Amino acid sequence: MTDSDNTTETSSIKISGGLDVMMPLCAVFRRHLKDQDLKYTRERADILDLIMEIDDVFEADSLLDEMKKRGHGASKATVYRTLKLLQDAGIITPIMLDSRQTYYHLVYGRDPLNFLVCLRTGKRIRITDDRAQNLAKAMAEEHGWHPAAHRMVIYGISPDSEDK
Repeated sequence: MTDSDNTTETSSIKISGGLDVMMPLCAVFRRHLKDQDLKYTRERADILDLIMEIDDVFEADSLLDEMKKRGHGASKATVYRTLKLLQDAGIITPIMLDSRQTYYHLVYGRDPLNFLVCLRTGKRIRITDDRAQNLAKAMAEEHGWHPAAHRMVIYGISPDSEDK
């Protein structure tokens, strides 16, 4: 991964016929750690395993709470450092859905997450409509780009908060 373009260097392998095969997630992480002269520890593996189970955005503190519930011995510092390493490896990305909290999302090998977010209540609705994906692809291709990922967050006022 390079600092300038924020992409993973080799996360897929070309095989005959031009097909891309995704490398296993732990292999991508191990490679990134090796490039940084760091080890793939049990704590880092446990954190990655838990993140792979989550099909939504998550907060660092909720991840730490779940680690403790499962009896894993990762400290708060280890969780935060591992989140940074996973972000640097292009495996997760931070998402600011409100001004109070940073959320994270597993992006490697996953469909993008798109949201409606109420500015008054913070209520969040996940958009599972293909139109966002199609729009992102069309916009990128219109400019000659090859889309790799996208994220759409639409901020507004939800109908149930208009009276508040």
